[in-house]
Amino acid sequence: MEEERDDIVVLVDENGDEIEFEHIDTIEMNGNEYVVLAPIEKDEDDEPDDDEEVIILKVEHNEDGEDSFVTIEDDDELDEVFDEFQARMEEEFGSEE
Repeated sequence: MEEERDDIVVLVDENGDEIEFEHIDTIEMNGNEYVVLAPIEKDEDDEPDDDEEVIILKVEHNEDGEDSFVTIEDDDELDEVFDEFQARMEEEFGSEE
């Protein structure tokens, strides 16, 4: 039996395919809100990847109270949010040196 999880986010790609992501963190910076997501791999034959990929999206709130996730176009903004995410992970899990 599959366990229902509330940390799963389903996004639809440009081809209309649904892709599941695990919600890792929500970061508020400079008056904006961002989510950090990690893809959930469905193929059990693949070896785990040591360099886990994360996706950072900006949260936009519309007038109806609905949230949408948008790609961050500004590289400086993306780098700043990623640096904050890395700092949070180091605080929580410690350095792997």
